[in-house]
Amino acid sequence: MENYRFASVALDDALNRLLDYEIPESFLGKVVPGMRVKVPVRKTFRLATVVKLKIKPEVAKVALIQELLSSKSLISDELGELAQWMSRYYCAPHRKVLQLFLPAPIRGSMEEKKQLFVKPLLSRPQMAELAEKKRGSAQSKVLDILLKNPQGILLTDLLNQAEVSRSPVSTLAKDNVLSLSDIEIDRSILLDFDFFPTSPKKLLPEQEEALGKILGTLNEEKFATHLLFGVTGSGKTEVYLQTIDACLKKGKSALFLVPEIALTAQTIERLRSRFKERIAILHHRLSHGERRDSWHKIQNGEIRLVVGPRSALFSPVKDLGLIIVDEEHDGSYKQEDDAPCFQGRDVAVMRGKIAKATVVLGSATPSIESYANAVSGKYILSTLKQRPDNALLPTVQIVPKGKSLFSDILLDEIKKRIHLGEQTLLFLNRRGFHTAFTCQHCGFVQQCPHCAISMTFHKGQHRLACHLCDYELSPPPAICPECKVNDGLKFKGAGTEQVERALHAIFPDVRTLRLDADTTRHKGSHDLLFKQFRAGKADVLIGTQMIAKGLHFPSVTLVGILNADSSLQIPDFRAAEKTFQLLTQVSGRAGRGALPGLVIIQSQMPDNPTIVAAANQDYLKFYSEEINVRQSFGYPPFSHLVKCTFKGPVAEDVKKEAENIRQLLAQQLPKEYEILPVAPCGHAKIQDQFRFHFLVKGPIASPVTKLLEEIKGKISFLVDVDPLSTFF
Repeated sequence: MENYRFASVALDDALNRLLDYEIPESFLGKVVPGMRVKVPVRKTFRLATVVKLKIKPEVAKVALIQELLSSKSLISDELGELAQWMSRYYCAPHRKVLQLFLPAPIRGSMEEKKQLFVKPLLSRPQMAELAEKKRGSAQSKVLDILLKNPQGILLTDLLNQAEVSRSPVSTLAKDNVLSLSDIEIDRSILLDFDFFPTSPKKLLPEQEEALGKILGTLNEEKFATHLLFGVTGSGKTEVYLQTIDACLKKGKSALFLVPEIALTAQTIERLRSRFKERIAILHHRLSHGERRDSWHKIQNGEIRLVVGPRSALFSPVKDLGLIIVDEEHDGSYKQEDDAPCFQGRDVAVMRGKIAKATVVLGSATPSIESYANAVSGKYILSTLKQRPDNALLPTVQIVPKGKSLFSDILLDEIKKRIHLGEQTLLFLNRRGFHTAFTCQHCGFVQQCPHCAISMTFHKGQHRLACHLCDYELSPPPAICPECKVNDGLKFKGAGTEQVERALHAIFPDVRTLRLDADTTRHKGSHDLLFKQFRAGKADVLIGTQMIAKGLHFPSVTLVGILNADSSLQIPDFRAAEKTFQLLTQVSGRAGRGALPGLVIIQSQMPDNPTIVAAANQDYLKFYSEEINVRQSFGYPPFSHLVKCTFKGPVAEDVKKEAENIRQLLAQQLPKEYEILPVAPCGHAKIQDQFRFHFLVKGPIASPVTKLLEEIKGKISFLVDVDPLSTFF
């Protein structure tokens, strides 16, 4: 290591390329990749992470590393290799990738949370005698509390219960009546959770077979990817739990990924009821302190089971043996708005490969790419066609959608459920009350002045809001801003808020809960709403796609899908796939208990093949038709896509830059690569930034990304490898 006298570092901010620094004599042998350092940049000092050591620098003159900020590497060799791969594959600067592996509380210097602990130093009789002597004083109140807590008590709790200031405690400490000492506080959000222990369930033959395949590679400690394809409610979770149990018994660690925070609480409940093992939750709504504590416990090997959405994938688990990606098809695993634009499912597979771990992808509606990999033999396929306990798939009816929010059939079925004490889910993938505000005279549509999108009306706050930048108009205009007429303004379109109001108008005594981005803004709100619904405190749960993702409510016997066609109308090659997945997943929430389920799909295109296949939960039929379409047009999985998105304040400049870079690629890429024309993005303007993009289609992405790495554009652009959408 002494030959490595130089280090390449990634700055935390500002600069996207690596910089070389000399390692001072006093630091030789101590600096390793993944270590945090302070380095000089011009006349200031910046924080950075060491990426690699070098024998020679890239430039003749280099500065010295100023300070070591960590005593050891914060990124293991496995994670360092994964970070290098992500930077190359997703055409992203190292500093952006490392932010995923080292979140803000870890890059910073946040200390462990400590509190003062108060402990009596005298015997109980002595404490009682002293309390009696000081009766009526603040000190006697402190002593009374300590008599009730002879083992000690946190200072904050003592002050609250005694209702005194810090002064009498300090006085008693000086008199050696009590001691004050620092203790570390566990900030785990699971501390106050109560769980009922459960035992492993007896598996159906299909589940046994799937578990056997997975345990085969797990026990051999060799990398393999399994696709667990099971109809909704087929017991995939029980297979996961028994696989995790086998992994932990081998002394290995496990990662359990879920697509949404909304699913985290339900998953934790199932894991805690089965395992005594400590569990860490990682997601973006944790406080910095909670995240920091969990991260360090994982790195130290104190916690071997980690649960969370895509960010949990980068946790520093030791001896990784298993990665589970539940609802692997879900779009939430894809990061789209910032570099690196990674696909969490694919990164999970790569992390498993590097760690020689078993990867399990599970879904009732696998992505076309994953199922194609299973068909080709790249993934090991296991299929679950039955629900446990002889539970049947729900009956599905497709009914023509009229002008009303609810068809007569749906209203009749909701009424029956209310009478029987059963529960209903209503799905509409639009929030707010009305989705547009228009003028009937001139055709004016109230758009956000900063974004190319119509504003949504929220009746509760009597405001128009932009769902892209949060700009709002309150109250809405009384006259048309365009033609100045005051009798032509109308609200159009329905959102979840209107569904809730309309349902109360029809059934005044109905108890409802609404689950959308407006009702789940605060930490813990998902969990609270789910607990209320599961406890039977509402008859109907109304929601957006949040209610479509793997939730288990045994009392739900009716699901109403109010507008099945909306996602089919988007001009995107994945539109049919997303629609099928969404409808199938929402339908699968019905009849998961002992009672039979019914799904009513309201559609303006009741004969559409995608909607019919979803109604029948016939994935294989949908796949066989969709894969032929993809092959005809050369879309994934028969090609890789790279999307380049450009944005800036002047539309003409942005479009011109996109055209220039497209031309550069056209001149240098091989002939088998197709470059589609520059076009406005589906959201053509966001926050006063105009947006244009183009797509590159070819056999592999690397020739495209290598060229893009070398291009220095005048306008910032985002590279998205394997994009989810070719429209937005």
